[in-house]
Amino acid sequence: MMKNANRTLAFLAYLIPVIVPLYIILLRSKDGFARYHAYQSLSLCAAALIVPLVWAIAAWAMVWIPLVGALLSAASFALVIGAYLAIVVGWFYGMTSALQALVRPVPLFGGWGERFLT
Repeated sequence: MMKNANRTLAFLAYLIPVIVPLYIILLRSKDGFARYHAYQSLSLCAAALIVPLVWAIAAWAMVWIPLVGALLSAASFALVIGAYLAIVVGWFYGMTSALQALVRPVPLFGGWGERFLT
């Protein structure tokens, strides 16, 4: 049975992103369960930063297409909204997994977090 403190710490990794995961990784690195969820939370944070940056670069490039470039770049913002919805779903999925003491990767972006563990 998983200790309650480990589950709480893993849950806090999602609730307070960046700060708590870094605390777990740097100071509580022997707690494998909390460390797993810390990396999952950091992968969601990375996705939340990378997705709009990639869109901004792609949108800037699309603007140079005559006639339809601006429309394409504005319409492609729907992909960013979809990615953010997936991130929110991943955060809730990670929180419930942490509270249930399960080690499951979050959808879509959880593979990024698992790469740090190997």
